[in-house]
Amino acid sequence: MKKLSFFFVLFFSISTALLAQKDKRPNILFIAVDDLKPELGIYGNKMVKTPNIDRLAKMGTVFQRNYCQQSVCGPTRASLMTGMRPDVTKIWDLKTQMRDMNPDIVTLPQYLISQGYNTCGVGKIFHPSSAIKKIDPISWNTPYLFDTDEDYPNGMGKPANRSYQKPETKAYFLTKEKVKREKTDYDDETPTTVKGPSTECIDVPDNAYEDGVVAQQAKNQITKFSKENKPYFMAVGFHKPHLPFVAPKKYWDLYNRADMPIAPFQEHSKDGPLIAYHKSGELRNYPDIPENATLAPELLRIGLKKEKQQELIHGYLAAISYMDAQVGVLLNTLDSLSALENTIIVLWGDHGWHLGDHDLWEKHTNFEQATRAPLIVAAPKMKPGFTNSLSEHVDIFPTICDLAGLSVPNWLDGKSLKPVIQNKQEKVKEYSVSQYPRKLNKEEMKKTGFANNKIMGYSLRTDKYRYTVWMNDFTSKDEFDEKKVYATEMYDYVKDPLEKVNVVNDKNYTAISKEMSVTMTAFFKAQVKK
Repeated sequence: MKKLSFFFVLFFSISTALLAQKDKRPNILFIAVDDLKPELGIYGNKMVKTPNIDRLAKMGTVFQRNYCQQSVCGPTRASLMTGMRPDVTKIWDLKTQMRDMNPDIVTLPQYLISQGYNTCGVGKIFHPSSAIKKIDPISWNTPYLFDTDEDYPNGMGKPANRSYQKPETKAYFLTKEKVKREKTDYDDETPTTVKGPSTECIDVPDNAYEDGVVAQQAKNQITKFSKENKPYFMAVGFHKPHLPFVAPKKYWDLYNRADMPIAPFQEHSKDGPLIAYHKSGELRNYPDIPENATLAPELLRIGLKKEKQQELIHGYLAAISYMDAQVGVLLNTLDSLSALENTIIVLWGDHGWHLGDHDLWEKHTNFEQATRAPLIVAAPKMKPGFTNSLSEHVDIFPTICDLAGLSVPNWLDGKSLKPVIQNKQEKVKEYSVSQYPRKLNKEEMKKTGFANNKIMGYSLRTDKYRYTVWMNDFTSKDEFDEKKVYATEMYDYVKDPLEKVNVVNDKNYTAISKEMSVTMTAFFKAQVKK
């Protein structure tokens, strides 16, 4: 009987252990990439070298039509991390703190804590100015990871201005020339601090720059988490390819600058409203840019010399390849721990980036190149593949919950993409919505009769078209008023993928334009009711 009891207990213990292992909740690796547009091999760019992201793509679902909520870091990250649109978070700029506007808003990692997860972050997850203490401490129950001088090799210390390791550039930032510039009113086109060169190429190891350190810190934390008995959410925020375009020389050497293709269409769209454009102020802030520009900022054009365009594009691709190598560190870490099969991996870029199209650089618009952003989701027992289903950043929060077997909060603006991951032909929405704020000058206010200078452009993207309406003194939480419409745009991506012609008033598009307007108005009404 004793032997029988022993074997019964042993059998029960083994069965319970196997069942627990079988039902173990998945870990979550959450990879955020700053300013990464879909300039990747998996999105059709055969020049860029990203073997590790390619590897991830073979494990997961590649969303080919994913769009951000607002093409600038603070607002789009606040939306992604809360599953709520900018008009709910009330973050439309780079200075407002999320919890000043919504003290009780719930972030994705904060919700996961309530579901029994350990959460930790490293690098850039929230935009620092949008979050308390730059990281939103309530979102993490494991201490957030920060770099120190000791994390960098050979006594190099932290990069100057968090970017540069070249000795003469570091010396420049030790002079009195680094003076904060005054800013009288918010404008994300206005320079706020002195910058160094727009690019840097020197022969240093990967951990000479922040992303190399971020990858090593994440690797160590994932290893620690693997020894614990709880599922974890590890958020890893890479800084590159954000300006300045810096990367170790070996990544620059992957490309030939003379081969860098410049944008084929570098004009404003025909009949497009000027308010849709900007003066590329973020790029102009770098001292080597004005000397390479041929047009005045007042024209909302920059006219960079071809050689400088190719240097910037070269730098952007080098920075992508450098970041990709750090993604490889994370994948190899999971692989070495035999954890790939029980980990949800999500990689996303916070928004797109203009590389000279429309004579625009950086983000800050409602155009395709600024709003379209990469999204890859790999999950246990889900087949890999590509989907053309429309998706948005607000969908990431509910998708992760759904894939992890957790209840999806009913207050989220986004929808779970799990049906699309299970069936690549499935659709969960008919359009995606982005938005961007502008301000009218005094002359334009006088001309239009508007008493308020605030303009918000809402852009609705369907399979074939983009319809944008620029509204005065309006958010989607207000009742729609036709009198507040300042300008409209529509682009046909089947016939005009480069957005050369605004066809909103073209008689050949009258029916489509009306249909898109009705859809946009219905979207506004739905937001008011929430």
